[in-house]
Amino acid sequence: MRRLRLGWVAVVLGVCAGAVLPGPPARSASAASASSGAVPAVPLARLFDNVAISDDARPGAADFDGAGRSLSARDLSAAGWTPGRVLTVQGARLTWPGTAPGRPDNVRAAGQSVRLRGRGDALAFLVAGTGTGTGAGGAAGGTGTVRYADGSRSAYRLAAPGWRTGPLATKAVALPRLNTPAGPLAERARLYVVTVPLVRDRAVASVALPHDRDLHVFALSVRSVPPVRPAGRGWTGSWAAATSGYTSVGPWTDRTLRLVVHTSVGGPRARLRFDNTFASTPVRFGGATVAVRGAGAAAAGTPVPLAFGGARGVTVPAGAQAVSDPVPFAVPADADLLVSFHLPGTVTAAPVHRLALQRSYLSEPGDHTGESGPGAYTSTLTTWPFLTGVDVGGGPGTVVALGDSITDGEKSGTDTDRRWPNVLADRLLRQRAVPRYGVLDEGISANRVVADRYPGDGVSTDTGGVSAAHRLDRDVLAQTSARTAVVFEGVNDVRWGATADQVIAGLRELGARAHARGVRVLAATIAPCQGEALCTAAADAHRTAVNAWLRRADGTFDGVLDFDAVLRDPGHPARLRAEYDSGDHLHPGPTGLAALADSVDLRLL
Repeated sequence: MRRLRLGWVAVVLGVCAGAVLPGPPARSASAASASSGAVPAVPLARLFDNVAISDDARPGAADFDGAGRSLSARDLSAAGWTPGRVLTVQGARLTWPGTAPGRPDNVRAAGQSVRLRGRGDALAFLVAGTGTGTGAGGAAGGTGTVRYADGSRSAYRLAAPGWRTGPLATKAVALPRLNTPAGPLAERARLYVVTVPLVRDRAVASVALPHDRDLHVFALSVRSVPPVRPAGRGWTGSWAAATSGYTSVGPWTDRTLRLVVHTSVGGPRARLRFDNTFASTPVRFGGATVAVRGAGAAAAGTPVPLAFGGARGVTVPAGAQAVSDPVPFAVPADADLLVSFHLPGTVTAAPVHRLALQRSYLSEPGDHTGESGPGAYTSTLTTWPFLTGVDVGGGPGTVVALGDSITDGEKSGTDTDRRWPNVLADRLLRQRAVPRYGVLDEGISANRVVADRYPGDGVSTDTGGVSAAHRLDRDVLAQTSARTAVVFEGVNDVRWGATADQVIAGLRELGARAHARGVRVLAATIAPCQGEALCTAAADAHRTAVNAWLRRADGTFDGVLDFDAVLRDPGHPARLRAEYDSGDHLHPGPTGLAALADSVDLRLL
C-alpha cells in the first residue's frame, strides 16, 4: 500500500474526516517525553474547562460560545444523549460526558495531552466549533499530535464544523434550539463526530489536542474497525445498505419487521448493525433475530436471537448505531437471510434505504421475531429501514461499491439479486485466483459526488442521500474490514449541472481520503446516457472530460474500471448499447449490469 503525503482535507463528512499529516520519524519514548516538556497525559474528563450544557430552567449556568448560549439538557435527553451514555457513531464508541448540566462538560483545545489507549484506523472526536470566522458559531480546528506506545508520533489536522453554522448533512445530532439567558432560541444546534487517520497497527498512548480555543472536544476514542486477520479470525462484511434518507413510515406501533437481505460471503458466526442515522429521537428495539430464509416470510429453521451487550433489546440514540453481539450462526454464501426486529413503541419516521428491490415483511401487532412461520407477517415493505449491515466471522476482507442508482440496482428487477455488485460477488465465489472477498453494495439511487440530495436532517421524501463526499466515512471507511472501494458515480452530477472540474475535484478528494485510511480505490468511468432528458450535449461533454481524466491514470486511484467502454454503443458512444439499455437510456438492464461485473479484473481487488 502506498503512503500519501496529504495536506488538510478541508471538507467535513458523515463522520467528518480530517487528514493525517507527515510527522517526524519514530523516536524513543524518553526522547519524545523530554521534547514535549514532560506534560503528563490525563483522561479527557479531567481537562474539562467549559460548560456547554444547561438546564432549561437555569440557562445562565452555561456559556458554550462566550456569548451565553448553550445546549439544552432536555433536548439532548430527548435525543437519547443522556449523561454518561456510550454512543456508537460510524463505528466509533464515544462516551457522552457524565456531568450534570451547569458543570464542565468539554475542553477548549489548547494543546492539552489526553491519555488514550487502543489500536485502530482512526481517532474519533466528538466536537463542535464556536469560531467567529463566518458568523457566530463557526468552524474551528488546528494541528495536533498522536503519540504511540513505541515512542513514534504522527500529526493530524482536525476541523470541527460550527455548532450553529456547520453542515447538517454531516452532523451526528442536531437539536431544535439553543438556550440563551433571554430564553430558548429556535435555531439548530449541531454536534459532530470527526475522524482523523491513525498509523495502523500501532498502539496509541496519548493525543495532543490542537491549539484553538474555539474547538470544543466532548469525547475522544480510537475507532477500532476490525482489521483483516488470518486463520479465519476477525470479520468480513457480507451485506450492507446505505441510509439514503429519513422518511415518514407507518406509523408502526408494536410491530415486527422481517427484512430480507442477500449475503455475498458466508461464515460461522454473525453480527448485525442497526443505524438511527439522521434521526432526532431514539428508537427502541425490543428484540431481534436472524435466520436463513425458507420461502417468503418463512424461516428455514428456528430464528436465532441476537443480543446487545448481553441484553435482548437496545435503545439507539439519535444519530447513533447498535451492533449486535457475535452469535454462532452458520451464514451461507449467496443466500437470503431474514432479519426480524420488534419495535415496541410507536415509530413515525425512520432512516431507510429506499431502493431495496426486495420484498420484506411487516407483522400484525406483537413481537414475532422468534416465529419461523410467515403467518404474522401480513404486509410487505419495499425499503430497508434501520438495518445497515451483516458481518460474518473470518474471511479475507471486504470490497465496497460506492455508487448511484446503477450500483443500487435500478432496472435489475425485484427479488432477483442481479445488481452488478451481486454478480461480482458471485464471480468471486466461483474462482480461486484471488481471495473470495465480501462485496457490499453502498449504492444510493440519485446520489451525487459533490452535492447532497437529502439535506441530512429532518423527515423528507428525498431519498437520494447526502453526497458521496459526505458519506464516505460512514459508507466505506467504517465498513467492516474494507480493503478496496469501487467508486462509480458522477452521472447525476453532470446531469444536474456540475462541471467536469467539480466532479474531478470530488473524486480526487474521495481517493485521497480513502488512501489515508489504507483503503485501495478503483474508479469507474461514467456511463453514457444520451436520450435521457437531462443527458444533454453539455452534460455529455462534462462526462467525457471526467472519463478522459480517469483514463490518464494520474495516481489518484489504484486502478480504473472502464465501465463507459463496456456499456457504450460503438457507433454512437454517447449512448448505451441497445442490448444493455433498460429502455430509459440511463440505466443498464440486467444484461448490462452483468456485463459491468464480468468486466472487472478481479486482480485489481
